[in-house]
Amino acid sequence: MEVHHHSHTARKKWTHYFWEFLMLFLAVFCGFTAENIREHGVEKHREKQYIKSLIADLKADQTSLTSHIDTVSYGALMMDSLIYDLNHPADIISHTGDVYYYGGLAPRLRPLAISNRTFEQLKNSGNFRLIHDLDISNRIMTYYEKLPVIRLLESINETEFTEYKKAASRIFDPAILISMEAPDGNIMRRNDNPSLRNLDADQLRDLAVFAVYIHGTKKGVLEAANEMKKAGALLISKLQSAYHLD
Repeated sequence: MEVHHHSHTARKKWTHYFWEFLMLFLAVFCGFTAENIREHGVEKHREKQYIKSLIADLKADQTSLTSHIDTVSYGALMMDSLIYDLNHPADIISHTGDVYYYGGLAPRLRPLAISNRTFEQLKNSGNFRLIHDLDISNRIMTYYEKLPVIRLLESINETEFTEYKKAASRIFDPAILISMEAPDGNIMRRNDNPSLRNLDADQLRDLAVFAVYIHGTKKGVLEAANEMKKAGALLISKLQSAYHLD
């Protein structure tokens, strides 16, 4: 009778299980670390691309703000002259050409053009989290928070301009105003002193009152635009320094 011997599997030592666990842990850990490094690198690249785009927007804003400040400053100076002439009814006959020109052009205020495309993308997509420097993030928010102030002043100017035009309709001859309109919509200055529709001192001063309101609003726009320009220039410098960009 043949005797069968049962084979016995040798029991593994605890150290074998330990090394198996360690190798598995290291494989998972290294994979997780590599993925984190890859994602971190991708996010850093995206952050830098956003910053480059933001700097381009800010530089465009600097050009726009410079032009806007010059235009509004000139408008404010014209309002000064208009207010002076309206407040001197006895002398206005010899300055009606200026009154027509200043009165038609000075109250106007074109909206400030701002390049906020990148900022809106960062804000609406939730990618503001990519900007890890809290000081930089706060400076960006502070810069764009200045724009609503300017928009509010622009809205106030529109309201004041509406009332101004009501008073101006009693002073200016519409035929003269039409003759001063250029094909591109600008106002051309006349070389003569055309007659005003009304020389009543009280009505001239009524128009001057609204001119004073508009002048004050323009001064507010100038102050806000200058603050935004300074903040933008400083922000560009900070971003270029922080991200090592030219």
